[in-house]
Amino acid sequence: MKYVILIQSNAASLARWELLTDQQRSDFGHGHMNLTEELRKSGHLVASEGLGDPQLGRHVSLRDGKPLVTDGPYAEAKEHLAGFYVVECASFDEAASIAARMPDVLIGGSVEVRPVFDPAVLD
Repeated sequence: MKYVILIQSNAASLARWELLTDQQRSDFGHGHMNLTEELRKSGHLVASEGLGDPQLGRHVSLRDGKPLVTDGPYAEAKEHLAGFYVVECASFDEAASIAARMPDVLIGGSVEVRPVFDPAVLD
């Protein structure tokens, strides 16, 4: 089954980031690269991406049947999605154990793990 690991960022995670040394920041980035490669080799990795600055995002909706694009970030949220991993795992517990190895978690943050909807289970 596929699971998505959502990496959130907020004021607290940004404050933790500011306290890191240059070496710790470098280790953090390498930690993501190393984990991605490890998951690729083990066959767990489906996809993984970091996301750009939320200020560069756009909100898309329909107005009178035509696309309406407005500057982002649109939501008045204290958190934003910073990146994600999609992993193939035998169980939620296995996905959670992978999530616990995220560099974001290792520096005091948290991530969300959710199953990916599988329409085949409806059949």
